[in-house]
Amino acid sequence: MYQAKTGQAFLFSNARNIVFGQKEDRTLITGVYTIAGIFCSNCGEELGWKYLQASEARQKFKEGKFIIERSKISKVY
Repeated sequence: MYQAKTGQAFLFSNARNIVFGQKEDRTLITGVYTIAGIFCSNCGEELGWKYLQASEARQKFKEGKFIIERSKISKVY
């Protein structure tokens, strides 16, 4: 489990129907990363971020992956 602004979050390899925000360097719990915010392409709501680059070798597995906040995920039936 991962942490985001609103609490729990999940790490995904792929994400659809998103647009990217500006690239920025951010210090997170596990180190410094270059990330880009991700937003819903339909409503513009911020969903989380994409890891573009990790500064520490042991965190490189996150590069290219997405963090999506649990509170932003919903089921539609």
